[in-house]
Amino acid sequence: MEVDPSPSPPSSRPPPLPGYFDPESSGRREEYRRYRKRMSSSNVSPLLGSSLSKSSEARLLYDGGSIPRRPNAGLLLEDIKQEAQDYSNLEGLDGSRMFSSAKRRASLDGGSASDAAYSSGRQAARQTLKPVKMEDDMYVPHEGETSFTMFASLLDSAIQGLMPFPDVILQFERTCRNASDSIRSAATGKLRVVEDKLMQQKAQLLLDEAASWSLLWCLYGKGNEDLSEELFVPPTTSHQEACRFVAVDLTAQLCLRIVLWLEGLASEALDLEKKVRGSHVGSYLPSSGVWHRTQRYLKRNNNDSTIVKHVDFDAPTREGAQLLPDDKKQDELLLEDIWTLLRAGRLEEASELCRSAGQAWRAATLCPFGGIDMFPSLDALLRNGKSRTLQAIELESGIGRQWRLWKWASYCASEKIAEQDGGCYEMAVYALQCSNLKRVLPICMDWESACWAMARSWLDVQVDLVLSQYQTSRPDGRQLDDDMNGAQNSVGPESWPYHVLDQQPRNITALLQNLHSSDFVHENVSRACREQHRQIEMNLMSGDIAHLLDLLWSWLSPAEEDQNTARPLDDPEMIRFGAHVVLVLRYIFSDEIEDELEEKLVTVGDLIINLYVRYLFSEDQEELVGVYASQLQRDLCINLFVEMMELRLNSSLHTMYKLFLSAVEYLPFSSGDASKASFEEIIERVLSRSRQTKPSKYDEDFSDVAHQHHLQSLQKAMVIQWLCFTPPPSIPDFQMITGKLLIRALMHSNTLFREFSLISMRRVPELPAGPHKLLAILAEPLKQKENLISPEDQEVSDNLQEFEDWHEYYSLDATYRNWLKVEMQNAAVSPDMLSAEENDQAVAAAKETLELAFLLLKKDERPWLDAVESSPFEPSQPIFLELHACAMLCLPSGECMLPDATSCTALTSALYSTANEEDVLHRQLKVDVQVSSRDPCCIEVALRCLAAEGDGYGLHEASDGGLLAAIMAAGFKGELSRFQPGVSMAISRLDAWYSDGNGSVESTAAYIIRGLCRRCCLPETILRSMQVIEGINSTSYCISLRINGFYCASLVVDKSSLLA
Repeated sequence: MEVDPSPSPPSSRPPPLPGYFDPESSGRREEYRRYRKRMSSSNVSPLLGSSLSKSSEARLLYDGGSIPRRPNAGLLLEDIKQEAQDYSNLEGLDGSRMFSSAKRRASLDGGSASDAAYSSGRQAARQTLKPVKMEDDMYVPHEGETSFTMFASLLDSAIQGLMPFPDVILQFERTCRNASDSIRSAATGKLRVVEDKLMQQKAQLLLDEAASWSLLWCLYGKGNEDLSEELFVPPTTSHQEACRFVAVDLTAQLCLRIVLWLEGLASEALDLEKKVRGSHVGSYLPSSGVWHRTQRYLKRNNNDSTIVKHVDFDAPTREGAQLLPDDKKQDELLLEDIWTLLRAGRLEEASELCRSAGQAWRAATLCPFGGIDMFPSLDALLRNGKSRTLQAIELESGIGRQWRLWKWASYCASEKIAEQDGGCYEMAVYALQCSNLKRVLPICMDWESACWAMARSWLDVQVDLVLSQYQTSRPDGRQLDDDMNGAQNSVGPESWPYHVLDQQPRNITALLQNLHSSDFVHENVSRACREQHRQIEMNLMSGDIAHLLDLLWSWLSPAEEDQNTARPLDDPEMIRFGAHVVLVLRYIFSDEIEDELEEKLVTVGDLIINLYVRYLFSEDQEELVGVYASQLQRDLCINLFVEMMELRLNSSLHTMYKLFLSAVEYLPFSSGDASKASFEEIIERVLSRSRQTKPSKYDEDFSDVAHQHHLQSLQKAMVIQWLCFTPPPSIPDFQMITGKLLIRALMHSNTLFREFSLISMRRVPELPAGPHKLLAILAEPLKQKENLISPEDQEVSDNLQEFEDWHEYYSLDATYRNWLKVEMQNAAVSPDMLSAEENDQAVAAAKETLELAFLLLKKDERPWLDAVESSPFEPSQPIFLELHACAMLCLPSGECMLPDATSCTALTSALYSTANEEDVLHRQLKVDVQVSSRDPCCIEVALRCLAAEGDGYGLHEASDGGLLAAIMAAGFKGELSRFQPGVSMAISRLDAWYSDGNGSVESTAAYIIRGLCRRCCLPETILRSMQVIEGINSTSYCISLRINGFYCASLVVDKSSLLA
């Protein structure tokens, strides 16, 4: 039972969480450096302390190059049935019909993440999860893969250490963009208006998510760029000093990263628009910015005082006049495109557009000092190279003076254009150069543009304040930044900053607050602040991760009136985003993190991840749940897997196997660390819960109680299937794990066989579902037992022998019920009407039943279900024996008798009476019977007594289970003298153990239950054999059957001798 997996993929890890970006609070900022370069390939879950790394092959997935062997015979049969069903659905063999069927199956193989893993017998168990290989280009999802599958694959690669988490963030962004593009292209012209609008909204939401991932990378994933000293040619220029300042100051670095992020989004939007619409900003004819119409008008007529008299670029401002409307409109369109390019960070394109339009003078105003890019970033520094132009200028005038004059000129131009009611885009272009926010914000109609304008303006002002330190004193002796709110009466290059300083925020919180309520921003901007991803982005900017987690959970958590976390979820994309943000932040902040935030990431983060796992599970994507569930805390992880396994118990083997793989591949099989969940703990919890009495809904007259209990036995047997799957050979210790699972399956099946034997003794033709289902499940795995387990281990050997005993017993049980079925069929017909063939069939069934009964009862080498066991305790230790059972009271007719307090008291007294007074006194026998709190149709019986020699101490040679087994057997067989005649107990759960004086469990006492089964099953076998003999003798044939030299009558012997 194996699955052939396939290989997986190969990243600057960012820094920890910042707190508050107040420029004054440098100590706190240094404690949480946001932009430090950090490289780490650790695959240890930082907050949970769980090592999730297995060998890199542990989760390497099937690559489609070979056909995997099926991990279980049942899985193979299920595949064959599915193939047969596909072919049986064909109505004919014409080409079109077969072609459409093939297309349908092909879409199943690759289309749906929920069915892809097992839609065909030729597919691997986890084909949907593909390892990510790092290439120069971004990984693009294969057709048919969902974003959920891609996200899981990327996260899995990062957890394994094959890809750094900062690179994973970029991959998440690209996945969202690709998904959005796919939706837009698929919806174009193919849907009705309403449907198309919904698809466009979904595509936009994915773009919003991509923007959030991009911001997360810019702030926390992008390493800090080191400025090499080789870039600085002494004496340094104002631009070099500005770059050096921004590289070391956290507040300036935050502004820079926000600006670059927003410019990147705008640039992506331009590229998308070009791709979708085929148009491009700035596509103008040469010299289209020259005012040809105004020139022609001036040549013909020059009497209109509102029209400029000259056509130099300064004429409209100098003369206070206007261009002709057509030229003015053309100019405004040109400036709108220049603004758009500046907004996208494309300064060179904007300058080239000005030159191509015939306005080279305007290009010079955008890039002064010979076209040098003055933006304080490393990229601008590299683009400028070792140009000496600015250095030569500032050697003459001083560092920053010309820059200052240029900004003053830009400020004057923006104010003058505003006074003359000039073009809004021209005003904004010049206002942007000097941080004159009140002239920029009126044209910022969306949240991104307003945020970019504020961050860019704040960044420039911070740089200006630093460069002002290189200026000589002003004529009046005051420094530029002595008083931000000082006198503003003087007009000139030294005084212009005072006109803009008051427009700037003092910290990141003030900037975000201005977006909400500033008098300058458009109402669309304030409205956008209430959108989910805008709130996420603002929390990321402010570094308030704790509030971000609370915000996500408030959106995702079930309503107070509906606390069912398994309900259908309305916003799966946001749930997916929240889960991945939590996991990424855990790994990124693993090195330095406050205790309070660490606790929040674990508690609230686990709630979000748990919700996402439940969503994947509800969408039948079991192959994905292990990636995320393995990141949960121990108890939550165990409870979640147990719940999922219980819910999938009646699903197909393929579905069960997907869930099995998710658990066994992503969790350690066993763990000595109390903080880590393990597959072994999950399986033990599943096995334990499967034996608990389940509340059932009975008919009003309780006529179906027995039937419901038999159905529960089938559910108990089905649980063994989890132990019979074979793990993929790629996981560590594959052979050892497979062997352990098989041994555990043997042990649990023996426990169930004991219980099943005590609830399936009614003499009816129907086979008991539980034990025979159990035998069917274990048939194929046990064929491989020689290769997986060693019979030299005494415990393993004992369990194998007990399993063989039960196999023999239930084979006899099936044969007897077959005879009974034949006998009942014959009894329904008059003896004269029976044919010889029908009589021969009954005799053959009876003979087979008696042969098997004889073999079971007369085993010479080792008695059936030998209960000999040596106690692990010495007589010097005061040890008690306890036997607890959950049972149903059955009337002689087979119907259930509802228990009450009176019947429980009477049964307690009757059970006491089966033991003699000496045992009651000296062995401190205690009997307690109560109505079950789980099922009102059942009772809970608890027996307790002191251990004695041969029964709790030393070697138990009687093989009868001792005192407690004798008491329980009397109740089971309905042989209680002081209770209602013929009323017996149908036992559905049975446990026995050694305990100390305080009732603490020391170890199990299986010999008691095996002895109880011998006391009940062997007499029942004898009685059934007598029934078979009686049935044969009652026929019209005269039969003298001899089996192995013994007459059938020899089976009727004293019960006590058989028990010995």
